[in-house]
Amino acid sequence: MEHDDRSIGLGQPRPSLTALRAFEATVRHRSMTHAADELFVTHGAISRHIKSLEELLGVVLLNRGIKSTDPTPEGAQLAEGLGAAFRLIQSSVESVKPGPLTLSCSSSIMMRWIIPHISIFHQRHPQIELQFNMNYDRIDFMRDKVSLAIRSSTIEPPPDAMIHELAAEWIGPVCSPDYLEGFSLARPADLADAALLSTNTRLDAWQDWIAASGHDFAMPQIRNNFDHFYLLIEAAACGLGFAVVPKMLVLNDLASGRLVAPFGFVRGPRRLVLWVAPHAASRPDTLALKRWLIEQIPASLEQIEQP
Repeated sequence: MEHDDRSIGLGQPRPSLTALRAFEATVRHRSMTHAADELFVTHGAISRHIKSLEELLGVVLLNRGIKSTDPTPEGAQLAEGLGAAFRLIQSSVESVKPGPLTLSCSSSIMMRWIIPHISIFHQRHPQIELQFNMNYDRIDFMRDKVSLAIRSSTIEPPPDAMIHELAAEWIGPVCSPDYLEGFSLARPADLADAALLSTNTRLDAWQDWIAASGHDFAMPQIRNNFDHFYLLIEAAACGLGFAVVPKMLVLNDLASGRLVAPFGFVRGPRRLVLWVAPHAASRPDTLALKRWLIEQIPASLEQIEQP
């Protein structure tokens, strides 16, 4: 016999799973619109589900504002439990039918390090199918279907992440050889007269380098901002000015002479770390990729010696 999912054995109504998912997603995003996008439904559907849930439970779950939607204390308590429950469900499914091995990293790391090096991994492990998730911020392993993630140490990891150190991040200003040749640069303070470039994903890169290098001069004016590191690096390589970048992202450009680093690189305030999802940690393909990243990333950073 089929049962309405709003009823239980004693005839008491219970919330629908759809309504619970709509509510949990809304609290997590602090937005009905973003929850609707995640669940592939309309904003109106999300609103109706949450309203029916509040009527069923007899409590207000959300404080609905113009710019954000925040949970009430009761709503926050419910959302926390639901999030844990949905992760447990997904983990149970993964244990029966594991999904593909998926590595998450920023688009800049993908373009500037993973793609130039990943053939080495495929040669060692031709049987492993590897997928990618382009993201440089926080993630949920189960919801985002991620097995491993490369992140800056400044990003908050998932509470269940298994964290492994990859390498210190070395940073320094780079430019094209032609730009350097046409510019009088005798000491770091001379950069105040140069065209300085930055990226919106790390607006404090120049301040980080000045502090880490021990140089004492006023922060120069930034000439242009770019949306991503890979765009910033291309701008520097095309002679538009100087850019402070992580050494990891310009290894090939330095080796080929496309970019030069007149002051070398210094150890910056950030570290590169690897997050491993606990549900995937013991899988042979996860272990193989983890070992390879822990081995290859530090080794690649030693290719260009510091001056």
